Amino acid sequence: MARAESGHTAHGALDVPVIDVSRWATGTARERALIAEAVDAAARDVGFMQITGHGVPARAEAALARAMDGFFALPMAEKKALTSPPEINRGYTPPRAEKLSLSLGHTTPEDLFEAFNVGVEQGAVPGAVLPVEHFPANVWPEPSAVPGMREGVEEWFAHAGALARRLTEIFALALGLEPGHFAPYTDRSVDVLRMNNYALPAEPTVVDNRQMGMGAHTDYGIVTVLWADRVPGLQILDDDGTWHDVLPAEGALLVNLGDALARWTNDRWRSTLHRVLPPTDGEGRLVRRRSAAFFHDGNHDAVISPLPGCVPEGEEPLYAPVTLGEHITAKLAGSRALRLNTAAEREMARLRAASADGPSPRA
Repeated sequence: MARAESGHTAHGALDVPVIDVSRWATGTARERALIAEAVDAAARDVGFMQITGHGVPARAEAALARAMDGFFALPMAEKKALTSPPEINRGYTPPRAEKLSLSLGHTTPEDLFEAFNVGVEQGAVPGAVLPVEHFPANVWPEPSAVPGMREGVEEWFAHAGALARRLTEIFALALGLEPGHFAPYTDRSVDVLRMNNYALPAEPTVVDNRQMGMGAHTDYGIVTVLWADRVPGLQILDDDGTWHDVLPAEGALLVNLGDALARWTNDRWRSTLHRVLPPTDGEGRLVRRRSAAFFHDGNHDAVISPLPGCVPEGEEPLYAPVTLGEHITAKLAGSRALRLNTAAEREMARLRAASADGPSPRA
């Protein structure tokens, strides 16, 4: 049965609703309705939720973790050999190479994380003509360098993608839409898995008080499925402009909504601003934190405009129509190519309202 709890704070940590989706495929109409109601409440109130009953096997999580550990342990020269140009959202990103805040039109010091990206390739959908700028080829280390990496990553990619597609089915019911409403917007989806490592090389590091593990941003597409260590760092912004720590529950996958759903619903549902503080120990030294974010972004040519009933009568939509490809390109040009994005006014206004520009102290 679905269980949802309204987001509330305790000692600076925001309680992100926990929702069990195990009965979605086989449950009664009432059970499915309860799951949809819980998702709708979380999407309205927090924009984040913790999904249990997701069916992703523990062995797949273990294989992903081994793949990430093996890759990020490689010598820097070997990792940098897999770096792609900024406009190609694939391969390795060294520490201090990106500024996620630029995707909002805001500038901060360079982010501390390193990452490795893979995604859907141009030939993945039979009969579809997919543009290479949104579906570039993946790059991988030699199999002997990280044994089992590709197999572990591709297995996780498949499981996370299946969960993301199941969630879009739940979203349709939660929004009062016909079953399968989102299928035409996602059958050629720009899906990307970004594996992140929040630890710099061994040399001592002094962290600027405005330095982020990953700067404040919203996610760009439809929905993100996140696996993460239970290490503090992730924070989300509430309506009062205060940042709150979020830790995943045991066995849960964190899920958050992206800009596409906020725009489709005219901000009925939230694309929540979030960031990652430099993970540190009690003495301020950087410690390791890992995460893997699966971005289910939707078809590159899908047009985002408000869904029926989401714009009050007599009012104008909060956002102009845009294709998912155009929106993602503008956001990535900020984070990866370090060009200030000027098309994120509403998100930027929320960031300006935050109670502090630098890291919030933890309880």
